[in-house]
Amino acid sequence: MSAGAGFALARRSFSDARGRTTGFALLFVLVAYGQPAAYRSDYPTLSDRLGFVHAFAGNASVRLFYGRPLDLLSVGGYSAWRVGGILAIFSAAWGMLAAARALRAEEDSGRTELLASALVSRRRLYVSTVCGCLAGVLVLWVAVLAGLLAGGLPAGESAYLALATVAPATVFLGLGALACQLASSRRLALELTGGALLVALVLRVVPDTSSSLGWLRWLTPLGWSEELRAFAGPHPAVIALPVALSLATLAGAAALWLGRDVGRGLLSVGDVAPVRPRGLSSPTALALREERWSLAGWMLGSGSFAFIIGLISTSISSAGISSSLRRQLSAFGGASITRPAGYIGLSFLFFVLAFSLFACAQVASARHEEAEERLAVILALPVSRARWLGGRLALAAAGVVALSLFAGLLAWAGAAVQHAGIPLGTMIEAGLNCAPAAMLFLALAALVYALLPRASTAIAFAVVSVSFVWQLLSSIVGAPRWLRELSPFEHVGLVPAQPLKGAAAAAMIGLALCAAAGAVWAFSRRDLVGA
Repeated sequence: MSAGAGFALARRSFSDARGRTTGFALLFVLVAYGQPAAYRSDYPTLSDRLGFVHAFAGNASVRLFYGRPLDLLSVGGYSAWRVGGILAIFSAAWGMLAAARALRAEEDSGRTELLASALVSRRRLYVSTVCGCLAGVLVLWVAVLAGLLAGGLPAGESAYLALATVAPATVFLGLGALACQLASSRRLALELTGGALLVALVLRVVPDTSSSLGWLRWLTPLGWSEELRAFAGPHPAVIALPVALSLATLAGAAALWLGRDVGRGLLSVGDVAPVRPRGLSSPTALALREERWSLAGWMLGSGSFAFIIGLISTSISSAGISSSLRRQLSAFGGASITRPAGYIGLSFLFFVLAFSLFACAQVASARHEEAEERLAVILALPVSRARWLGGRLALAAAGVVALSLFAGLLAWAGAAVQHAGIPLGTMIEAGLNCAPAAMLFLALAALVYALLPRASTAIAFAVVSVSFVWQLLSSIVGAPRWLRELSPFEHVGLVPAQPLKGAAAAAMIGLALCAAAGAVWAFSRRDLVGA
């Protein structure tokens, strides 16, 4: 087989993940640019920075988010803490998702068997696919580097910090590739790799919040990113650890791939299993059965972050806030983080973003079911298209409400531990305040799915991302009000610091119902579309 064909396979692997890679890259650019720029603006003097260090350097709750700070008096040291701390987790998640999509999903669809049966050797197919994924890692590295350079940091140190940030992506790409050989499905591969990521995160959080257990940091790829010590006395030799583990896991996965049957996993169960009729009574019940673990993961993740936000709300509100930061937050929806309620209200705007992405993911799951032709089997039964799509949208809406309530409850619990004085009812209202905008994006995603099924996933996620980014930028640059109001995020009140915008919430729910009805009508009148 020619090298050109191998390059074509690698290019296809990279192209298949272009939507996800682009989304992560945009996030990385924004975070990498925003942190150094915000630090210079918010803490311009040494006294401002000393006040910040006094408030946050020893705060264990803040370390749950960003890890151990090494130098908070310099722009580079602060950026390494904020950028490297949070984006290392996201890069690990990207590696996990990339491996499952490129290896296991292709195998589940039958395309891998088709290629491996004739024209392409199994070794070349595996190497080309992994190279396509590694090209995605390179894109993430360039995104972090570009953001840091735009933020005014020096090139050499920025490249080193970008390397430390994306190093976990290669590690979890290797672990994901290994899981794809063990698992018999994409879902099981993601569960195995997700469990490894959770363990890695715990092994970083424990030493970051306990001075006596620092040695645990050497057991996790997320800890290795910290030990590279960008902008704070670098230890470049540590990069050998993620490189060695990545090569070992990718080589191990290759050996397993060459020795097993296509379409099966080493952990495959027997062909005979007890019948589990629960969740088979209707298409909606079946969707709940298939998505229950995904919903559980979203609830665990959003609830954990909500609890942490409530936990650190008093620390952040009592910290010294510079006058420039107060002005910027005032332009951003009139937010003020000088009180716990203000910080929680501002933070919950990001939960609106997260739950909107969850809603888009539910529509993407429906599209995936159609593309794999499983929907055709369901519709061959006495099930109407309107019932199927309506049930999926109702299930997704219920998931949004459940996530919103859970986030409000956990944020209240965290704030109550710190005696923030925010009533439970107010926090439940803050949680439910996230639902109207998310439901609007859910309905819009469904409408696009009904009209443009193949492009629906990319368009849905792009609409949410662009709306949120525009809300951030328009607040900072002082855009005209009518332009700012084009984003649904502009119509979300920062509860509990501000009152609920009831009229705007009702309008968004009304628009969502109209869009959902249009989606059901359009979907009932078009042909099913494959991959």
